[in-house]
Amino acid sequence: MTRSRTTSDRPDRTRRATLRDVAQLSGVSEISVSRVMRNAPSVSERLKARVLAAANELGYTPNRLAGALKTSSSNLVAVIVPSIGNGVFPEVLNGIETVLAEAGLQPVLGITQYDRAREVQVLRDMLAWSPMGVIMAGTDHEPAVARMIEQHDIPVVEFMDIDRPPMQASVGISNVEAAVAVADLLAERGYRRPGYIGAWAERPDRSKARRLAFEARLAELGIPLIDKEIAQMPASAEVGAQTTEILLTRSPEIDAIFFANDDQALGALFFCQRTGRRVPQDVGLIGFNGIEIGRATPTVLASVVTPRYQMGVETARLLLAAADDPGARQVVDLGFEIRLGESI
Repeated sequence: MTRSRTTSDRPDRTRRATLRDVAQLSGVSEISVSRVMRNAPSVSERLKARVLAAANELGYTPNRLAGALKTSSSNLVAVIVPSIGNGVFPEVLNGIETVLAEAGLQPVLGITQYDRAREVQVLRDMLAWSPMGVIMAGTDHEPAVARMIEQHDIPVVEFMDIDRPPMQASVGISNVEAAVAVADLLAERGYRRPGYIGAWAERPDRSKARRLAFEARLAELGIPLIDKEIAQMPASAEVGAQTTEILLTRSPEIDAIFFANDDQALGALFFCQRTGRRVPQDVGLIGFNGIEIGRATPTVLASVVTPRYQMGVETARLLLAAADDPGARQVVDLGFEIRLGESI
């Protein structure tokens, strides 16, 4: 069931920082600032760092449409996601595009690769085109992100995570509640020696928060987390197979594994089949996100199912509502369900 709650009133807006402001703060010429912002060649790393530090402190963004349009915004919506390399974010994007297209708006995509500094630059570049609003994955960002949004005085909706207060509004699920539910399920099923596997060096804050909540709930139940393995690489089936082999070689007593996502869980399932480990008799496996292929494997994968298409639809709808009514600030909890499958 969808739940919503009202957050605090919209923060006060300040004057939009100018190129001259950045030049004064960084102690360089306006021409130098312009060259850095245009990523011009032959700009020293020292100058670039100095200018970007000032720009981030001020929340500065260029204005690519200055003098070109009489209106202060375009029909573009900046949509910023960490990756499109798996089945999670494309489904959200489909939901977003469906609603925006009906409203005559065009989403413009930016990808960050779970890099917070890159997210700042992607947002700066996209705000330069004066979008009517911004949609971003997650609620954990560099401070410069909020400064830039505030100065543009446009709506922003964050999606995926609702455990942290949003800048304005957010749509998603509670990763903490999902992790607690998985811990409870494993305990109910008789597992007493669980492990955990993640990826991306846990750069998505919500992934780390999920693991910590899982471990904390296990401790409350008197069940220790035996071991964990966090890959530095992006999540994939291959990485899942590799990390499962590492974890089970190091801690063979593990009887169940909770994965940060289904890609890795599927890789683990294939690894177990290849090495003769029975699932779930020898080791139980449960993933996260509930992607479609997990229902088609010979052993149906257990997973936390997230409503990704609906998440995209509700995110876009909330953005349009915020554009019409700037005072509307909500956190929308779409909830989740656990697909038991056959792997636990």
